[in-house]
Amino acid sequence: MTRGGPVRPSTPTAPCCPQPASPYGRWRETVTARVALVGNPNVGKSTLFNAMTGAHQHVGNWAGKTAEVAVGLWKTGADHIELIDLPGTYSLLPRSPDEELVHDLLTRATEHRPDLVIAAVDAANLARNLYLQAQLLDTGISVIVALTMLDVATSRQVEVDLARLAAAVGVPVIQVCPRTGLGLDRLAAAVPAGIAAGTGPAAGAPPASTQHPVVGLGDPVEPAVATLTEQVRAVTGSPAARWLALMMLTGPEAAVPSALAPHVVAARATLTASLDSVGEGVPAEESLDIETVVAERRYAWVHEVITQAVRRPAGVRLTASDRFDRILTSRWFGLPLFLLVMWGVFTATTTLAAPLQDGLGWLLDGPVRAGAGRLLGMVGLSGTWGEGLVLDGLVSGVGTLLTFVPLMVIMFVLLTVLEDSGYMSRAAFVAEHFLRVVGLPGRAFLPLIVGFGCNVPAVAGTRILTDARHRLMTGLLVPFASCSARLTVYVLLANVFFGSYAGTVVFAMYVLSVALMVLVGLGLRPLLFRGTSREALVLELPPYRMPTLRVVAAQTWQKLAGFLRTASGIIVAAVVAVWLLAAIPVGGDGRFGDVPDGRSLYTSINQTIAPVFAPTGFDHPDAVGALITGFVAKEAIVSTFATTYQTTESEDDLSGRLRDTFEQSSGGHPGPAVLAFLVFLLAYTPCVATIAAQRIEIGTRWTLVGIGVQGSVAWLVATLVFQIGRMIA
Repeated sequence: MTRGGPVRPSTPTAPCCPQPASPYGRWRETVTARVALVGNPNVGKSTLFNAMTGAHQHVGNWAGKTAEVAVGLWKTGADHIELIDLPGTYSLLPRSPDEELVHDLLTRATEHRPDLVIAAVDAANLARNLYLQAQLLDTGISVIVALTMLDVATSRQVEVDLARLAAAVGVPVIQVCPRTGLGLDRLAAAVPAGIAAGTGPAAGAPPASTQHPVVGLGDPVEPAVATLTEQVRAVTGSPAARWLALMMLTGPEAAVPSALAPHVVAARATLTASLDSVGEGVPAEESLDIETVVAERRYAWVHEVITQAVRRPAGVRLTASDRFDRILTSRWFGLPLFLLVMWGVFTATTTLAAPLQDGLGWLLDGPVRAGAGRLLGMVGLSGTWGEGLVLDGLVSGVGTLLTFVPLMVIMFVLLTVLEDSGYMSRAAFVAEHFLRVVGLPGRAFLPLIVGFGCNVPAVAGTRILTDARHRLMTGLLVPFASCSARLTVYVLLANVFFGSYAGTVVFAMYVLSVALMVLVGLGLRPLLFRGTSREALVLELPPYRMPTLRVVAAQTWQKLAGFLRTASGIIVAAVVAVWLLAAIPVGGDGRFGDVPDGRSLYTSINQTIAPVFAPTGFDHPDAVGALITGFVAKEAIVSTFATTYQTTESEDDLSGRLRDTFEQSSGGHPGPAVLAFLVFLLAYTPCVATIAAQRIEIGTRWTLVGIGVQGSVAWLVATLVFQIGRMIA
């Protein structure tokens, strides 16, 4: 029979949840309360957070933890409330770093414990959502339920009586719709009263209207829990005394203060004896333990609440969403449809962006460059090396990257529409099934999906995995996910060398990205991770929605601003560094800023490294130099090409120089050489920021192993692509 684990006496520890560093010093002194936003994944919690805080938010690691949270300022009239968007969780029992953060923040008696919890609850899935609510009632924190997705419930002919639901749950229930702002004012008005009332059971007597201040656990568990709760409160003074008492009784390795150890041992012994007497004559495998009884009573409470407050149609009704899912998540049609959709995204992106890029390129190469030249002449820098640095370095390098802003906007809009409509969750389900068949951990697909936007948060996202070996495996595979920074290089070279087939080439790079993750994962698993079990992906499929212009615009701007913010400093530094190295003569020829072709320090460095890339077909010093700056950040590659060639006329000038470069390096086979270059770009180390993130998540040794694997795979696959392509050509 399974019982609670051994009691381990412990000593009080320092607070585990210090607040994250953030730039909100300008308003933190005005904060009147701290509120945590808690809920299951995919209940609209983050959308609600964005609607409540607007632009007044900051995302970062919670100090002392590896989990990432968003902290924002919620302005409710004269009050300023600090709002914490905690990671989505199904339970307060921690199994991953994200869930550990939620548990510790809500149950530890620290200065950062919130004054109130807003529980985001999906009206269309009350049975699952209310289990977390049952646990929240035991933490002693005031709770307000923000009921989301009532429109989805209504479309499924599910009727929720808000008054009865509030009475059954024992806390205020307010319908909200983050997309339209419905209910946000009433939610804000309820916060002061919720904090003052102290609806949590450990905060004192509950309001008279509260029917279920806590989930009653029945005999013999409830009396034992109530007694131990008072003992815990007397010893620790914790406002979450009831939750701590339950953890001490049911936790497999619960840490118990030495003063409480005798009480916990006695309570466990009494409960075990009582449950044994209740289950006398029952087979051992069917006998009850404390943890099972607590879970069953909570589920019984959930059922009682739903019975009182919810009316649903009899029988099972197949919804339109179910019909779509039968096709989009089909074993046979799901993956081909996903590939077709992504091909359409990249083809549309390159096609629609082309005229916008041409127009922006003309503006930057013409009026902007001419205006900058006139300004430099007015300050006396005309004809000096300073003019070369500004015009040939900054204007050409940074300007070329800026021409890709239309492309990034179009891609972000299309991907946001797919994500906001609910399709990307189906795509993740389909792709996860395919990848898990060939050996990848199931839940690991979630951070891998994030990696196609940016590898840095994807590496941090491995924290959702409960097994440390799976986190390590996924952390090594994330760099093979083709991030958005690589896209600018794909599009530049694909347009120059493949014309109308550019979209197909870009799409092929993303397919190859997935293939490399699968192949490298299969190679690493038996060599380094024997004995790891498959971890299935439990994925919430949100309802299909029509994306709104406001949400799409906001998310697109957020992604674009993040891309430009990350790229801007790196690009300027890389452009200046490349120009300065190219301006330094070697061998006694020329002078600073006026160096003959092939006689600069930049070219000399690249020529030293270039022989390594001879088998790949792109051993030209200019191509090698771009890859070197690309190690810092992939965004720097495009600007490096532009600065190296010092384009002054039009995009055709850059295109011609690129054709000459790969024509020379490949011996007359530029197509295979460019494909090999793109493959190497895809597979080698993404950027120094990803390396830093890996070092935090998987350690220095495994980060170095990953860099070696990425470089080896990149060189090998690029060589195969060029050599095979050359033979075919």
